[in-house]
Amino acid sequence: MRIIPAIDIIEGKCVRLSKGDYNTKKIYNENPLEVAKEFESHGIQHLHLVDLDGAKSKHIVNHKVLELIASKTSLKIDFGGGLKTDDDLRIAFESGAHQITGGSIAVKDQERFVSWIETYGANKIILGADAINEKVAVSGWQEESDEELLPFIKWYQEKGIQYVICTDISKDGMLDGPSFDLYEKIVKASSVTSTSVVAELKLIASGGISTFAELPKLAEIGCEGTIIGKAIYENKIGLKQLEGYILST
Repeated sequence: MRIIPAIDIIEGKCVRLSKGDYNTKKIYNENPLEVAKEFESHGIQHLHLVDLDGAKSKHIVNHKVLELIASKTSLKIDFGGGLKTDDDLRIAFESGAHQITGGSIAVKDQERFVSWIETYGANKIILGADAINEKVAVSGWQEESDEELLPFIKWYQEKGIQYVICTDISKDGMLDGPSFDLYEKIVKASSVTSTSVVAELKLIASGGISTFAELPKLAEIGCEGTIIGKAIYENKIGLKQLEGYILST
């Protein structure tokens, strides 16, 4: 299972929110590159970089931070937040994104999102399927859609999507454990037979990770990766522990 630390950006600074509420913003470091280099020094190879200003503004904002981290580290960055147009996507990839994550756009403009999968390939486009009460949330988690989570993921799986990041928003930033039951449901619902032309889903868990002991359980469920944010910043999970986990798997 891939370990993917998160850096969330507001005004160029590394922050964390609770349940996606911008009023809960806590600044952890004013230099995201410093944070990214620290991750890299502990053997971490992947980074989840979220443009929270972009999510709120509905267009890419912090691409310069992306460009800086991509050019100064070897981290494979998946970038999300505010990607709404073909131009936003072009800027993200030109700035060094290895993958991009689309959430609201996948709900509000399915045709465009499917065209991104077809144009860039399923290995470059991640579906951001973030949920409240198993309904997909959009607009930086500021609103709930009518989309049911499991059918939403299944529909995109049939359109070729492979990577899915799922955050249970009620868990995000709360440090009270991830939604194991929800992830089990997704893995079970998305499983395919050997004769199916649909690709196996690569589920990335996000939200609520609070202890190192939760990681093997997520791996056992079948998660391909897990995003860890606040637990690192609040020293609930040490980078040395993650380094050891990466080396042992």
